[in-house]
Amino acid sequence: MIYHITQARNWRAAGETGSYVPPGFASDGFIHCCTADQIAEVANRYFRGEADLVLLGIDPQRVAAEVRYEDLTGRGIAYPHIYGPLDLAAVQAVLPFSPEPDGAFRPPSALAGL
Repeated sequence: MIYHITQARNWRAAGETGSYVPPGFASDGFIHCCTADQIAEVANRYFRGEADLVLLGIDPQRVAAEVRYEDLTGRGIAYPHIYGPLDLAAVQAVLPFSPEPDGAFRPPSALAGL
């Protein structure tokens, strides 16, 4: 599984169009994702303190677009990227994802069943 963090409103909008494309897709050219071990780090870097998020659990074998693991930060860490719209059938789980009272994110315990 790979994971993508997004605002719940963006995910709800995908239900109306049949595929998911995040707001930054036009400029980035891909959908930013992460592995289970990278979730908290990514959430704390880009979403700290933000509420009304969801965590999408994505089966990369079901993604029609190309999935590449790349180190675009130059830190020696590869992150998965989806180079095209995300078809909804590839999403195996949608979990509410909220920060702790201090605004920080912890790895979700619900991932164990995915």
